[in-house]
Amino acid sequence: MEFSQRLQQLREKKKISRRVTSELCGLATDSVRKYERGESEPTLSSLVALAEFFGVSVDYLLGKEEK
Repeated sequence: MEFSQRLQQLREKKKISRRVTSELCGLATDSVRKYERGESEPTLSSLVALAEFFGVSVDYLLGKEEK
């Protein structure tokens, strides 16, 4: 599974919007939308923020390991 799919799956499991996820992770408002659509690649700091928010590893987000 790709990063964009994992991110969307984790976000939908928490039942929060893309905008709220971006804000809670300290990212630009439309960042999560761009990541989920494959329009943009996250920076390392964005990956760390998302991983911490969802309680998963960066490797999991990137599809390098299963949960």
